[in-house]
Amino acid sequence: MTAVRRAAVLLLAAFAVLAGAAQAQAAGYRYWSFWERTGGHWSYATEGPSTARPDDGAVQGLRFAVSEDSQDATRPRGTADFATICAGTPAKAGAKRVALVIDFGTPADAPSGETPPERRTACARVSPDATTAEALAAAAKPLRYDANALLCAIAGYPHKGCGEQVSADGKPAKAAKEPEPDGGPSLGLPIGVGVVALLAGAAVWQSRRRRGNA
Repeated sequence: MTAVRRAAVLLLAAFAVLAGAAQAQAAGYRYWSFWERTGGHWSYATEGPSTARPDDGAVQGLRFAVSEDSQDATRPRGTADFATICAGTPAKAGAKRVALVIDFGTPADAPSGETPPERRTACARVSPDATTAEALAAAAKPLRYDANALLCAIAGYPHKGCGEQVSADGKPAKAAKEPEPDGGPSLGLPIGVGVVALLAGAAVWQSRRRRGNA
């Protein structure tokens, strides 16, 4: 194998290792995602439970899972229709009914040492201007929030933690390094590529030197 070919193989191998390392470091967040149901389909809510004010007859869902972002978030499971969930809660003047689907997720998404409760539904009868958070408080106490008003727990689950970052294997991620001032990527990948490029250049130089001395 020529020096140039060896350098090419080295480059490809290094890129594979670096790409694999970057993928291994991919992380998500363990949190309660908030959903709205329309036309028999779930859509990721555009605002949080503390500001959303559902209409009478609305179906709202919450799912606890590990997700990278809203595009990756996991939807609540099972059927969810207002007529079924609120069948035992008659309408009342001066109030609205909100159907809630609360999916505590799977053991794979649970924090260490915790077991997710069974999925549940509830029909909250609240004031006409109530938010989803108020509907949850009426049907699934206790709720837990952090200092930034992020919903951390529903019906006491999970017992601790709040939107923490986790690694791809579901374990808590190591403390992240401070980002670059311009929001750019970590220097690890460019430095690794630079080292490989130097090695490749050295191999090519050695090849040319041998030819010149031949």
